[in-house]
Amino acid sequence: MRGIDTQVRKNRRRIFKEVAHLAYHSENLKDDIEALPYKIVDYDESEYENIYRDRAIVRERIRLAMGLSLRPENVPVHLTQGLEESNISEKYYEPPLMQVIPSACNACPENSYYVTDRCMGCVAHPCREVCPRDAISMVNGKSVIDPEKCIRCGKCKSVCPYDAIAHQVRPCAGACGVGAIKNDEKGRAVIDNDLCVSCGQCMVNCPFGAIADKSQIFQLIRALQTGEQIIAQVAPAFAGQFGPDVTPDMLKTALKELGFYDVYETAIGADLGAIAEAEHYATEVATGKLPFSLTSCCPSWSVLAKKFFPETIDKISNALTPMVATARIIKQEHPDAKVVFIGPCASKKLEASRRTIRSDVDFVITFEELTGIFEAKGIFLKEIQALDEMKGATGAGRGYGVAGGVANAIEECVKEYYPDVEVHIEHAESLSECKKILMLAKAGKKNGCLIEGMACPGGCVAGAGTNIAIPAAAKAVAAFKEAAPRRIPDMPDAPAEENQ
Repeated sequence: MRGIDTQVRKNRRRIFKEVAHLAYHSENLKDDIEALPYKIVDYDESEYENIYRDRAIVRERIRLAMGLSLRPENVPVHLTQGLEESNISEKYYEPPLMQVIPSACNACPENSYYVTDRCMGCVAHPCREVCPRDAISMVNGKSVIDPEKCIRCGKCKSVCPYDAIAHQVRPCAGACGVGAIKNDEKGRAVIDNDLCVSCGQCMVNCPFGAIADKSQIFQLIRALQTGEQIIAQVAPAFAGQFGPDVTPDMLKTALKELGFYDVYETAIGADLGAIAEAEHYATEVATGKLPFSLTSCCPSWSVLAKKFFPETIDKISNALTPMVATARIIKQEHPDAKVVFIGPCASKKLEASRRTIRSDVDFVITFEELTGIFEAKGIFLKEIQALDEMKGATGAGRGYGVAGGVANAIEECVKEYYPDVEVHIEHAESLSECKKILMLAKAGKKNGCLIEGMACPGGCVAGAGTNIAIPAAAKAVAAFKEAAPRRIPDMPDAPAEENQ
C-alpha cells in the first residue's frame, strides 16, 4: 500500500491538518476539539457504515495527534483530559509511541491457511499427501483444512498446482520483524512494548488505520507562535516527498513562510557521521580490535541490536546520529534556538526524547505531519517562489536517505582517507533481515565487516512518516545526491563522537 493515497492515508492527513488548524485558529480549544469528530465524520454526507464507531476512532486519533495517550476502554475519561499538558510550546513524547486503537482494529486472523474456491478437487490431491498432521480432507470433492489440526507449515500451499490455498497473515504482524504484535482477549492486536523498536511498519501496513503514533505538531505550532527562534533540519529523504515539482529550495522557502528562522540539511550531520564511522572502521575493525562494526544512524536498528543482541552493544559505532550531530551544530551557531527535526522516521521521536539528546532536539515531526501543517496554514508548495538555497551537505550525507547509502558513504570515506585499508561492507534492510545479519555476525560470519542496518525496507525513504512511493522517493534522493557540489566531506581533525 506504500505510495497509494488510500482512505487511511487521507484520514491521517485530515487529522493532522485539523489539529494544526486548531493550533493556528482555535479560540476555545476544548469546545473545538469536542466538535472536531462531528466535522470530520459528517452525519448527512458520510459514506461510513457506522459513523458512531468512526467518530469514536477519530477521537482517539485526535488525542494521539495532540501528543496525548489513548483513553482506556473501561474507564470514563474525557476526550480533552490532559489537554492542558499538551496545549504548550514544549512537550516530549511519552512512551508508548505506537498505539493500537482498539475500536479500529479488525481483529484480523493471525496466521491461517485455507482453501479458496480455486480448488479443482484434483485426483492427485498433493495437499493432503504432504500434510504432516492429516489436517486436510476431501469434502464434496474439494479440499478442506481443519484449523484445529493445521500447524501452519505451508507445505500444502507450496504443492497445490492451482495455487488454491491461501495464507492469511495479520498485516501488522507480518510487517513486524521482532514479533511485537500480540493479541488481546478479543483477538485484537496489541503491541508488546518490551519488544517494539518503534519503526512504525505495523502502522503503515494496517489497512484499517488502527495503529497510530503520537505527534508534536500542535506543540511545534505553539512554539512558532511564541516568536522564538525555531530552526528546522530536514532529513536527506525529504527529496520528492512534497511533490515532483517542489525543489529543495522551494521547500526551504516554504518552511521559512511557516515561521522557521532557518533550515539546515540533516545531511550535514550525516557527513560528520560518515567521517566518524570511517575512522572507527579503520582504527577498530580493520586492525582487529573489534570483529565487526554496526552503524548507529537508524534508531530502530540500534534498539534492535541492544534488545535482542546485547553482546553487540560495544560494536555499535559511537558516531552521533545525523539528527543529533546537526542539532548540535545548530545550537552551537544559535545557542538560544529550538531545533525541530523533520524526517521520515517514527522512531526518531523516541530517540529525541532520550535523556542525553533532549537538550539538542526539541521537536520531531514527519513529512506526513508537515504536510498537514502546510495545508492548515494554506501554503501551497507548488506555488512557492524559491528565495533560499538548500545547501551545506555533500553527496555522501545526502545518500543516507536510501538503504545502502550509509554503508556506501562510509566506504567512500574509508577509501579516500585510509587508502591502505581494505573495507568490507554489508547492509540489511527490514527488521527481519537485520536480525538475520546480526545472528550471522554473532556467529562470527561477518568478521571484518561494517554492517549497516535499516529497520524500514528501502531505508529512510520507506519510513512510516513518508508521503510517496518508495521507488519514486529513492529516485528523488539519488538526484538530490548527484546535485551536491562535493562527493564526500573533507576529513576534519576530530570527528564528532559520543558513546550512545
